[in-house]
Order: sequence, then C-alpha cells, then structure tokens
Amino acid sequence: MNTESFLVIAVGLVAFAMISGKLRDTIITPPMIFAAFGLVISGAVLGVADVDFDNGFVHTLAEITLVFVLFTDAARIDLKSLRRDHNLPVRLLVGGLPLTIVAGTLAGLLLLPGFTLWQAALLAAVLAPTDAALGQAVVSSPRVPVRIRQTINVESGLNDGIALPVVLLFASLANAEHDTVDAGFWIRFGAMQIILGPVVGIIVGWVGARAAERAAGNGWMSPALQGPAALGIALIAFAAAETIGGNGFISAFIAGLVLGNTVRGHCAVLFEFAESEGQLLTLLTFLVFGAVLLPTLASGVDWRIIVYALLSLTLIRMVPSALALFGTGVRWPTTLFLSWFGPRGLASILFALLVIEEAQIPLRDEILQITILTVALSILAHGLTAAPASRWYAGIVRRMGDCEEAKPVSEMPSRFGPMAADRERSVD
Repeated sequence: MNTESFLVIAVGLVAFAMISGKLRDTIITPPMIFAAFGLVISGAVLGVADVDFDNGFVHTLAEITLVFVLFTDAARIDLKSLRRDHNLPVRLLVGGLPLTIVAGTLAGLLLLPGFTLWQAALLAAVLAPTDAALGQAVVSSPRVPVRIRQTINVESGLNDGIALPVVLLFASLANAEHDTVDAGFWIRFGAMQIILGPVVGIIVGWVGARAAERAAGNGWMSPALQGPAALGIALIAFAAAETIGGNGFISAFIAGLVLGNTVRGHCAVLFEFAESEGQLLTLLTFLVFGAVLLPTLASGVDWRIIVYALLSLTLIRMVPSALALFGTGVRWPTTLFLSWFGPRGLASILFALLVIEEAQIPLRDEILQITILTVALSILAHGLTAAPASRWYAGIVRRMGDCEEAKPVSEMPSRFGPMAADRERSVD
C-alpha cells in the first residue's frame, strides 16, 4: 500500500468521525459506510487506493484483528453468569450452532455443484458465526429487554471462537480429501492445531492473568497500560501456539476466556481500550472488505450462489435457532427476532481471508465468493432492519407483560462501538 492510499483512508476515517454523531440515530451503520467507502476507493470504481490480496497489509490487518476480536470477545464473557442465568445463548450455542452448520452443509451439497461433503461443511462453518455489531441498534437499544439483548451479545461473543476449531477441522479434512497422498499429514496437522492451541491458551491466559492481577494490586502497573498489557497477553498466546504447531487464534480465544474469568475486576480497562482500538481495526477490516473482496463479485455470481447466500441468512440460520429455543418459554416473536438477528460479519470475513486463502482446497474461490456475498447482504439487511425491528419487537414485549423475555439477567460488556453506545444514551 502506497502513501496516497494511506492518505485517502486516513481522510475517510476522520470524515466519518466528524459525522458519526449525526448518524447514530439512523439506519446507516459503520460497516455499511466503510464497506461502501472501500468499494468506492478501490480499483473497481475510483482507483485511488492500492489494496489487493497480495498486499501484506491486508493479511497483517486480518491476523491482528482476528486475534483482537477473539481475545476480547472471550474476555468479556462471565462464565459463572452464563451458567446461572443465560440459558438462551447457551441453547443457541450448544444446539443452534451445530444445527446451523449441518443445515448449511446439506444446502451446499444440494445447491452447489461439485462441492464435496467437507467443502460444503467448511463453507457452512465459515458462515456460522454471528456478529452483533452489524445490528448494533438491537444490542444497544434499552427498549429491547436486557435478556434478549444479552442473548444476541453473548452468542456473538462466543460462537466465533467455538466455530474456529470446526473451521480448521473441516479445512484439514477438505485438504486431506483433495491431497490423498498426504491425507495423514493434513489430519495430524488439524489435530495439532486444535489440541495445542487451547493448551497454550490456558497456560498463557492463567499465568498472564495472575501476573497482571499481582502487578495491578501492588501498584506496579499503571491503569492506563492494563489494556495494552492484556492485548500483549493475547499476542503472546497467539505466537506461542504458532511456534509449537498449535493454532494461535484458538489460543488467543482461550487465553481471553481464562483471563476474563480470572481477573474480572480489571477487565473494565480492557473493554475501554478495546472500544477505541477494536473499533478502528473493525472499521479498517470492513474497508478492506469493500476495497478488496466486494469487487470480486463483479465477475459474475451464479444463481445458486445467490440462493445459498439468501438461505444462509434466513432458513439455514432461523430454523436451527427456532429448534434450539423450543421449550424455553419465550414466545414466537422472540424466536423470530433472535433467529433473524444472526448477522454474518467480521468472523466470516477473517476466517475466509486467513483459512481458506491459505489452504489448497478445490473450489476455494467459490467458497470465498459465497462468503463475500453473504456478508455483503448481511451488512445491508441487518443494518437496515436493526432499528425498525427493535422498535417493533419492543412494542410487542410491552404488551406481553410479565413474561420470560423480561426475566432479569446479568449484563456483560458488548462489542458494538462508540456509535452504538451513543445511541443508547440518546434514547429516552
């Protein structure tokens, strides 16, 4: 990336910051703006920015962002509270997520010519994680009951880390299916990635948490540096796992989970740090999505790919979610609301960039194309419907009176950025 490209992107960031307050009460979301901005400055439109797949900046940004997102998403989840009073997201994670992958796999085998079982399963797993930030008005709206907001928030915080080992496993099996000579190598490689990553994450997360807790308690560590120190622990977990043959991203996720549940009292600083730095990385990733990935759709999209993308955002997500929520006592509008707000965003983009692009899997271009189209449709559809659907659902809940939806639950920090926080403060 050249200096002119950096200049254009920097100007775009500043311009967005200048008008962000005016946009906070609208249906226009930051992912929409930055994906569109990336497309406009790309070679497909104005050609004022030099960003492409071969650019080292793209892969470095993707790696750092994925480590950051996995670590901070895990760190903000209180496992004791999750077990105590968050049965809805647990249902969606334990039942809905696997069923979504199964449904996506079957749809891929039926719709997409040439896809084998493991290629279809890989595509389904890449598209399984949700990103609450794409429908941030839902997560931040005080009109929506806390229990429902937290269900979307917690599900989004954990399903990317849970889906990642599955993505890696299916990628290894797809490679083994293709490369029959070295099939054993790919199976061993996948097993090493999935086993060693969590082990390193547990060790680094626990040691790092104890060291940070003691340093903060003794006054050795400045409060201003607690956030950067926690993210340094994430990078240590990533690098240590990669060094010994494990998966660094899984390691970062597990390290965040361990650290967040070991030193809960100090996590507020981490979240404050993540709110600004994480927002910047997220926005840049959506910009790269618009500049690098969206233009690839111009070469033509088969009708089967369009149908699969639409199914991924509707039936493939909504039917498994409805089945997972059956018997919880929530009413059908709640099931519909929770099932619809499973946006595909950051995790799917990063999984596609870092896993599919590095694997020698047949039809990987088709897998990437479907992922791009699904995320693009999700950015638009979930962004546009978040605020209106929140108002619609809030009105229904008010008429329900005393119901399961209104049951009080503990709140966990959300990853939705300053604009959403501003929106929450602006609503009466």
